[in-house]
Amino acid sequence: MTADPLSILNDVYGYDSFRGQQRDIIEHVIAGNHAFVLMPTGGGKSLCYQIPALARPGLGLVISPLIALMEDQVAALRQAGVAAAALNSKLWGAEKDQLWREIGQGDIDLLYMAPETLLRPETIERLKSTRLSLIAIDEAHCLSQWGHDFRPEYRALDCLVDHFPTVPRLALTATADEPTRAEIVEYLAI
Repeated sequence: MTADPLSILNDVYGYDSFRGQQRDIIEHVIAGNHAFVLMPTGGGKSLCYQIPALARPGLGLVISPLIALMEDQVAALRQAGVAAAALNSKLWGAEKDQLWREIGQGDIDLLYMAPETLLRPETIERLKSTRLSLIAIDEAHCLSQWGHDFRPEYRALDCLVDHFPTVPRLALTATADEPTRAEIVEYLAI
């Protein structure tokens, strides 16, 4: 696949142009930089990590809080021809083993998982031997201890800074006041 963001936008998603700051964010991440993305729901946040994941070599890892959100994203991406998968509590035994084989062979472009799954020591160790194109933390406001959606597992995602220091990290949310934004940026070293 081409590394040109506009070509990916057109070929995979069927759009002719970016909205708002999407292109700037995407190019920033493709260049290997971290990003904090605050956009309203429906504003196109997903493209800000999906396109760089497709443009950069390796596996795009997406941390998402809900299995239903993961399943919707994976279904839409597969329909568009993207090799996407979700690793969550619904996947067991042979299916889980097969997914890890596909990841090891470089057959998956985007992998979605909940923070609880990611934080298992065996998951971190397996991912350390995988080339990651980026790590996207969706619904990043969940790490704010002052937020109504606080998830303790999100607070533990700061381990990504140490485990994957050279991998671009994106924190994405539609909901974050100024103190919450500062907390996210500092906590994830963005």
